[in-house]
Amino acid sequence: MSEASGIGAELGSLVFLKRTANKLFGDPSRLSVTAEGAAQIPLAAAASQRGGHARGGPDHGLSISRGALTEAKAQQVAKVRRQGEVLGQDIAPLSEAREIVDLSGGDQVVL
Repeated sequence: MSEASGIGAELGSLVFLKRTANKLFGDPSRLSVTAEGAAQIPLAAAASQRGGHARGGPDHGLSISRGALTEAKAQQVAKVRRQGEVLGQDIAPLSEAREIVDLSGGDQVVL
């Protein structure tokens, strides 16, 4: 979610998209969220609270918290994971998570 993608990276947009997907595809539809910039971590938590999947990493945002740049992708992934654990979510292992959200491994990406 980002202004460049045509919808703002904010909670209201996430709720709208989830509600619309449920109407079109049935409830529960699969929710997978990634956002750019400062909205990345809060929207990951919001997706988790709604039973969704979240992606994190510097390819989507450079900050780990307000005014602090992330040092590595693993730092953001760990923060999103901790948020999910605090919320009582089951966290899938990487291989299962890739399968759930239909992601190929880095060794299968063709550029």
